[in-house]
Amino acid sequence: MSLQRACKVLIVDDSAVVRQLLTEILDGDPDIEVVGTAADPYLAREKIKRLNPDVLTLDVEMPRMDGLMFLHNLMRLHPIPVVMISSLTQRGADTTLQALALGAVDFVSKPTLDVQRGLRAFAEEITAKVKMAARARVRVPDRPPVSAPPSVNAPAGSAGTMAALASRARFRTTDRLIALGASAGGTEALRVVLEAMPADAPAVVITQHLPGSFSAAFAERLDRHSAIAVREASDGEAILPGHAYIPKGGLHLRVVGDGARWRCKLDDGPPVNRHKPAVDVLFHSVAQTVGANAIGAILTGMGDDGARGLLAMRQAGARTLIQDEASSVVWGMPGAAHKLGAAEEVLPLQRIAERLLSLARASA
Repeated sequence: MSLQRACKVLIVDDSAVVRQLLTEILDGDPDIEVVGTAADPYLAREKIKRLNPDVLTLDVEMPRMDGLMFLHNLMRLHPIPVVMISSLTQRGADTTLQALALGAVDFVSKPTLDVQRGLRAFAEEITAKVKMAARARVRVPDRPPVSAPPSVNAPAGSAGTMAALASRARFRTTDRLIALGASAGGTEALRVVLEAMPADAPAVVITQHLPGSFSAAFAERLDRHSAIAVREASDGEAILPGHAYIPKGGLHLRVVGDGARWRCKLDDGPPVNRHKPAVDVLFHSVAQTVGANAIGAILTGMGDDGARGLLAMRQAGARTLIQDEASSVVWGMPGAAHKLGAAEEVLPLQRIAERLLSLARASA
């Protein structure tokens, strides 16, 4: 959608205070018009038909109908960009990740205490994500995400099983490292990539823009969908094949050398590109430490974080690629890398895992 006209937003939240605050925040941006609010999904359903909004903000927990059930029905019957408003709790993290799996574009964290001050502090992020959502591609899941990692007992012909069987004997090395970065839309894009990795694939290091309280739930979710072991990184731990590492608790993740092996380094330094963790921090460390033994990829995401780091990786001899615009929810980060000439290849999401593995084989 073009933002030559104001983006029309419908706010769905059972809290009158939150509805008022979000209305004030969003109406304060000249590119956004709040066309209505709704206290529950049933009222929202009628207002969607009547007001035809471009974007919904949707609370996770509401009366009369669960927010996830409403989102599922909405994506099935009337797909529309949705920004979730979620709480910074373990339960909120789990539910938000489920919402992203159902097709929500992005989310904004809502503080559990002093909501008024907390939401105002997030005003810039809220308006940016709503405007981004208006331009995003709504991804309607064609199937529910799998609930278990691929295995030889999975149905014949499944993509994960075929990748595992075809590649299982080929990855017995600690010499390759795959580095992935993502933001908006990335929680599901990373699932798609990792679930196609065999159990003995090269080690993977990941930075996904998430609040610190979400990292454990995100790692657990990816681990359930992957044959490789996905975990929160611990400071100083060795990076091993068949494992994927994400930063713990909103810390930057770096890769450092230790003789002939690599280790995770958690960094509590300031945000980079307004993010913590930041993809650029990870990618620059990979360029410096791993060099030509690395393979880097930027998946869907808003902004330009990771573009300069991917360029540094390419200049250090690493193979680099990005997700294409057609399969990205938001082509901000991949597009920025493309403009810099950081990526050797541009691929649709469904081909990225296969290409990462083939590059690892070719360079082994």
